[in-house]
Formats: sequence, structure tokens, C-alpha cells
Amino acid sequence: MVRTRSDASALTEAGFVRLNGKRVTAPSHLVRAGDVVTLALDRVVKVVQIDGFCERRGAAPAARALYRDLTTGSTDKACH
Repeated sequence: MVRTRSDASALTEAGFVRLNGKRVTAPSHLVRAGDVVTLALDRVVKVVQIDGFCERRGAAPAARALYRDLTTGSTDKACH
């Protein structure tokens, strides 16, 4: 979705992120498993449901296994 934490923070502060349908502007806002995050990106709106979290930062494929893309109806999950 975005490459860095600072990109995600800027997107949130600019008002392009919704959490469970409500706009959030604080990058530190708490996100829980089951929450739905909507991102307004360049010409695309992504809607994802958070399925889990990792203890440590890892590779992109591991991160993709922790959310479900509701935009395309994808339900692939590898770990929680």
C-alpha cells in the first residue's frame, strides 16, 4: 500500500485514512484485529480488514498475510 512508515503517517495526517468508517488524522491511533481501514491512494481506494499483527517488522509477503483486501474480495491468509 505504502512503502514506509513516514509515508503512512503523512497519508494519515493528510486525512486520507479511515478506520471503521471514521476519518483519523493521528498516525498513533490504535488499530485492532478486525478493524477495517480505508486508504485513499493515487486514483485508488483500498479497503482492508486487519486480521493480525507481527511481533517484529518483516518482509512484505508476511505483512500481506496479516490483512484481507476487501477491495477485491481477496481472502488469502497465511498466518495470524
